[in-house]
This record gives sequence, structure tokens and C-alpha cells, in this order.
Amino acid sequence: MRVKTGVTRHRHHKKVLSRTKGMRMTKNRLFKVAREADLHAGQYAYAGRKRRKRDFRSLWIVRINAALRAIDEKMSYSKFINLSKKANIEIDRKILAHLAAEDNSTFKAVFDVAVKQ
Repeated sequence: MRVKTGVTRHRHHKKVLSRTKGMRMTKNRLFKVAREADLHAGQYAYAGRKRRKRDFRSLWIVRINAALRAIDEKMSYSKFINLSKKANIEIDRKILAHLAAEDNSTFKAVFDVAVKQ
């Protein structure tokens, strides 16, 4: 007696089609097209998860640099990071950017500690 794949195949097709549900044209209806779209979407999502880390880091750097320029026009981001490492300030860029955006007085205090060293 042979084994038929009806139930398994139907379940697999349903799973792929449910993942491509909001896509345009035949990508949400035809299995062969939907499978390709699903594979590409997975690749883009994987790359996007790596990309997000880079994007946030660059955003934090821009925010820190803008806050530094507001305090002292000659101070750049790279000089500040160098000074803060020499002063043993171990606040990461995420927190520094948050302080620069939300709590300017605390950021100024951190800046003063870094510059005095």
C-alpha cells in the first residue's frame, strides 16, 4: 500500500499561503508563486533583523553628536567617546542618546565629567 501526501501537502500549502496572505496579485493565491515570495520575504526579514542593529546604532550616534554640538560647537562624537573612555564612563550609546534626547541636564553632567578628565 502506498502512502499518499494529501493531508500533509494541504497543510503545507495552507501554511505557506497564510504567510503570504497580505501580498499582492497572485502571491497570495497560487502556491508556486507564494512559495517564492515566502522564501524571499524570509530572506528580507533575516537581513532586516541584522540591519536594525546597525540602523539604531547610527541613530544613537546622530543624536549624541547633535546634543554635543548644542553644548560645545567644537566637540565631535568621536572626541567625546574617546574622552569618556579615558574617564572610565561605561554608559552605552543607547543610554547616552536617551539622555541627550530626554534628560539634557544629566547628559551635560556626563559631558562635564568626560571633559574634565
